[in-house]
Amino acid sequence: ERELRLFGRLLRRAGCLRACKRELPVFQLRYPPAQTLRDFQRRLPYQYLHYALFKCNKLEKAVAAAHTFLQKNPAHEMTLRYLHYYRTMVDVDEHLVDLEAQPYEPIFVRAVKLYNGGDFRSSAAHMEQALAEYYKAYESCLAGCEGARELQDFKDFYPAVDCEAELTPNVGGYFVEKFVATMYHYLQFAYYKRECGGGGGGAAAVPVPRAARPAVNDVRNAVQSVASYMLFDPGDAVMQQNLVYYRFHRQRWHLQEEDFQPRPEAVRYHNQTAAQRMMLDFAQQHLQADDEMEVDGDEEPDTRDLPSDGEFEGEGDYEEGFVAEWWQEPRTKGDKDEEGNR
Repeated sequence: ERELRLFGRLLRRAGCLRACKRELPVFQLRYPPAQTLRDFQRRLPYQYLHYALFKCNKLEKAVAAAHTFLQKNPAHEMTLRYLHYYRTMVDVDEHLVDLEAQPYEPIFVRAVKLYNGGDFRSSAAHMEQALAEYYKAYESCLAGCEGARELQDFKDFYPAVDCEAELTPNVGGYFVEKFVATMYHYLQFAYYKRECGGGGGGAAAVPVPRAARPAVNDVRNAVQSVASYMLFDPGDAVMQQNLVYYRFHRQRWHLQEEDFQPRPEAVRYHNQTAAQRMMLDFAQQHLQADDEMEVDGDEEPDTRDLPSDGEFEGEGDYEEGFVAEWWQEPRTKGDKDEEGNR
């Protein structure tokens, strides 16, 4: 019944938007073919652009275009070979710029580097900014899914399901799985570890002495980050252990039951993405026989250039040094030395 109610709400909204769009000339324009949209989503134009720029002897721009293409197609062997070739001609690292990077991506990378350097206060601030920018990008992606076309009823949530995957960043040749959960993961440890007097200023992390243990607000933020993370990965044994740790010490930090609730924006995002996946599963199981759900043969994606499973094997071919360091969040709550000083 829940699926049917969701579809009913979706269809009513589709009908309302269709009526509104009939009155606006811009929505009468022909919408690009589905294959063209898929090509742009996979950044295929950059595959041709980098080669054209190379032929024009604009190597710096060719490097940026090739790197931008590889962010969505990290296992594309031909482009990787071109990038290796460019390394023999110019200082490639200086021009490895993702021309379509989302605003939250460099902020996230900066937050991780600050965390690894022990500056937990600055890391938490940057990660909060990255999280806010991600949510804005997600809402913008959902709005863009409606497009300048007449809605086709319940099929319109299909592109919306792609937003989560489309916004997943590529760091050092690897896609960051469960990106939103990962940001809450870092926030939990950054808030717990940051000292009352400020960040570590890039110094290595050390056991926190009794006089410099986290402030109450920091712990509250840490607990809410744990609860938010658990929305996306409730079976994570380490986070379950951390939650038990915080509950055991709740009186010490004056924590109330409401402090153990996930953050509102995390709940909203989780519910939204879960509902979209549920509707997609329902449609795939019960609605595929409808003629309206059939896809024309000429709209099938061209699989010749799709990345293979090789993108998940071995180390990346670029930014290798960074990927070896960024994925180093702690696995347990506190160090043994910390526990011994309490």
